[in-house]
Amino acid sequence: MHDRREILTFATAGMAASVLPLPVAAADNPSKFGLIGQMLAKPGKRDELVGYLKDAIGAMPGCLSYVVALDTGNADAIWITEVWDSRESHAASLKLPAVHAAIEKARPIIAGFPQHFETVPVAGV
Repeated sequence: MHDRREILTFATAGMAASVLPLPVAAADNPSKFGLIGQMLAKPGKRDELVGYLKDAIGAMPGCLSYVVALDTGNADAIWITEVWDSRESHAASLKLPAVHAAIEKARPIIAGFPQHFETVPVAGV
């Protein structure tokens, strides 16, 4: 079983980044913050995990985009792409009751977080 710290690895990457120096590219667009991460469900539990994430997508102030997508090469993997108006908004989202509830429901079926990347969004729709 995974401990709470491991479950929050992807989500807290953004929060930790909020206290680190910004990359050079961020100087051009310091207010935007993005994350792209892969999450693995336990075998056969991907649809259930997607459901928990969809339930948590409600009102998240500062969230410009939150996309949950199926990995076409791995039946147990999903990708989450987030765009926020700021790192602070992302950090604040981790305190929302709906986010905590989703983490608690999903924890037993999460198998890991093999990849995550921080981004600085500069364009998009």
